[in-house]
Amino acid sequence: MYTTVLALHSWIRWIALVAGVGATMATMRDSSGSSGAARADRWGLALVTTLDIQMLLGLLLYLAVSPNMAEIRANFGAAMKDPVARFWAVEHITSMMVAVIVTHVGRVLARKAASADAKRMRLFVCFAIATVLMFLAMPWPGLRAGRPLFRI
Repeated sequence: MYTTVLALHSWIRWIALVAGVGATMATMRDSSGSSGAARADRWGLALVTTLDIQMLLGLLLYLAVSPNMAEIRANFGAAMKDPVARFWAVEHITSMMVAVIVTHVGRVLARKAASADAKRMRLFVCFAIATVLMFLAMPWPGLRAGRPLFRI
């Protein structure tokens, strides 16, 4: 089960990244027409959906099926002294959870916006923050906690 969940989590991250960039770009474009606003809404929904799936898979890895996380949780004090273990135990999960929260908050704030421009700006800011957080918290190859780009 661990390898399946890990592979899914690894592959769906690419959909989440594309959705994050797409949602951010769609909100930057002129959405004065209904087609622009509809495009931004579709990208935003794709982003929220993929981030929610990623969060569920990540929490499943973090709390239940990952042997690495089980070891880190068992020796949390020692893990905080190891930069790689700290990345997985704190930095990765915190940044990704903040990205999910910011995305959801942005969609709620956009619904309450008084004008189309205010809605577009709220979505843009929140989607951009979430996308940057995703990029920063991913375990890119070559980094101290780096992992392969594609798991099989």
